[in-house]
Amino acid sequence: MTAVADTPRKVSVAWRQRTVEVEYAWIAPERTAAPLVVFLHEGLGSVAMWKDFPQRLCEEGEFRGLVFSRPGYGRSTPRAADEVWGVDFMHQQAHEVVPAFLDALGVRGAPWLFGHSDGASIALLFAARFPERARGLVLLAPHTFVEDVTVENIERTKDAYLHTDLAYKLCRYHDDPGSAFWGWNRIWLDPAFRAWNIESEIAAIRAPVLAIQGLDDEYGTLAQIRGIAQQVPGTRLLELPACAHSPHRDQPGAVIAATVAFIAASDS
Repeated sequence: MTAVADTPRKVSVAWRQRTVEVEYAWIAPERTAAPLVVFLHEGLGSVAMWKDFPQRLCEEGEFRGLVFSRPGYGRSTPRAADEVWGVDFMHQQAHEVVPAFLDALGVRGAPWLFGHSDGASIALLFAARFPERARGLVLLAPHTFVEDVTVENIERTKDAYLHTDLAYKLCRYHDDPGSAFWGWNRIWLDPAFRAWNIESEIAAIRAPVLAIQGLDDEYGTLAQIRGIAQQVPGTRLLELPACAHSPHRDQPGAVIAATVAFIAASDS
């Protein structure tokens, strides 16, 4: 049966003395006995930015899926104009927003977390803090510490946002592209963020981990996923040639095949 995504909708989530509306969509929700995969998007991502990849993965693996846009992204409540994200912004998402969102939808048990870039880092932090709520992790181009190459290319992205049509292109995926872009860009380029490092925290993870990175990743080196393997025993690594920072776009077949096999082996 083809995995079909429901029309995106919103749920109210209480977060830090306010209520935010979080955009989400279910994929094949009728598969109540199937593994649930929760998709955590990148630093400029959203429900729409994933395009049809979650459906393709869920169809191949016969999974259920849940895709959502974090506050500040997509059709979720935008970041306030005067709201500046701190060094702990990914910790806030992992420790506060994600569990509150799952609770609001009545998600029980332990889903699989499929994260890309910042979303993969958030997945790591969530699994370390809530081991009983994470069945396993599939990580695409995760960050566990800040590298020079990451900062250099985020600087280039800022220049593109200011001087090209990048802001216009982001309108396809976000109600407020400025909310999404500047929340992410400013904190990554903040000198205080250079000390951000979660390597010691992720050593608490006990769930199975598949970490995937492209050999041509412009936002990080293989030290990221190899470092995860050092901290989390049993981590499986997949290093993909002809692949940049978005393996699910550059090598979707390889990512889907590896993910389906990994989840099947872990759940057997």
